Amino acid sequence: MDRLAIDGGPALDGAVRVSGAKNATLPILAASLLSQSPLTVHNVPQLRDVNTTIALLRRMGVGVEFHPDGRVEVDPTTLENYFAPYELVKTMRASVLVLGPLLGRYGRADVSLPGGCAIGARPVDLHVAGLQALGARVKIADGYISATAKRLHGAHLVLDKVTVTGTENLMMAAVLAEGETVIDNAAQEPEVVDLAAFLNSMGARVTGAGTGQIVIQGVEALAGDDYAVQPDRIEAGTFLVAGAITRGRVRVEHVVPEHLEAVLQKLREAGAGIDTGTDWVALDMQGRRPDAVDVSTAPYPGFPTDMQAQFMALNCIADGVGTVTENVFENRFMHVPELQRMGADIRLEGHTAVVRGTEQLRAAPVMATDLRASAGLVLAGLVAAGETVVDRIYHLDRGYQRIEEKLARLGARIRRLT
Repeated sequence: MDRLAIDGGPALDGAVRVSGAKNATLPILAASLLSQSPLTVHNVPQLRDVNTTIALLRRMGVGVEFHPDGRVEVDPTTLENYFAPYELVKTMRASVLVLGPLLGRYGRADVSLPGGCAIGARPVDLHVAGLQALGARVKIADGYISATAKRLHGAHLVLDKVTVTGTENLMMAAVLAEGETVIDNAAQEPEVVDLAAFLNSMGARVTGAGTGQIVIQGVEALAGDDYAVQPDRIEAGTFLVAGAITRGRVRVEHVVPEHLEAVLQKLREAGAGIDTGTDWVALDMQGRRPDAVDVSTAPYPGFPTDMQAQFMALNCIADGVGTVTENVFENRFMHVPELQRMGADIRLEGHTAVVRGTEQLRAAPVMATDLRASAGLVLAGLVAAGETVVDRIYHLDRGYQRIEEKLARLGARIRRLT
């Protein structure tokens, strides 16, 4: 099992190019099932979750070729079955995203109940209720969701809570449904907008993505061509925090600065100088220790839960006391005991962590518990005295393309132990 060894100390300095967004790639690959013709998706990151999604599509008989340049060629016309087995779905919750397109395009789907990071309950109730409102017959038994429909029909869906995967699944199911579908209280994340743009590139009629109401006019068929995935805003944010925590200078390139507004606001509060261009963001701490900041996670455009662990690591060495409040997932503080092993002063009060910054963390062997917790531990290792070894980094590989190579190019002393 791979580990990362990090010798803390150097201030990061340099530029890094951001990969394609994992959380946009996965639904886009699932949506390729809706096409009646082969298609190509560009700017796809080399990640464990992407490989799992490709393995799932291949298990269904879909032809998929993943090229080293980030190009994925998909031929959904060879699909042979509508089954997503437990051994693949258990490793990645996003596998449930094949449910909507299979049902919308082929009228049936058998998908295992999902797994993924142990950061809290993420039930599929809203997916199921929405599909039933669209006319599907759904049964959950023996750990599988089995759904059938002759042809789905449009409906007005009001989601009880904001859900990204729920919004995406229902949007994909509705594009081939008969009539109009309205999704109210829809997720507004940039990844939802990217999926809508991909669907529209195939001939779908989706409007309102990026707002709380998405309207879909059903069409008879979709046909794919070429599409490029947007940059990963969470990877970009992680490298910016890496620059801030090490008192360095980092420029992230191939990004959409507007997607990072909540993160940039907090970095400015931490004392960072921030400059932005059309497709880049530059951070400069001018050698200063960061100031502690208060963050509270919320659905987009609020502060992203996927950046919570990184900012907790920042607060661990910041000047002052900062609070980190987690409002999205109930079990996303599992990195706290690991940070405390490194000398962090963190006190938990319900779903809020009170962090008193310390001048210096101490290296220690730590264990990653989920994807973003892994990133937080790596950032802490960048400023800890001595060598920190982060174990179970297969979590990290789910969402970051060779993060150690990119950090090393910025001056970090980091290496992968195989």
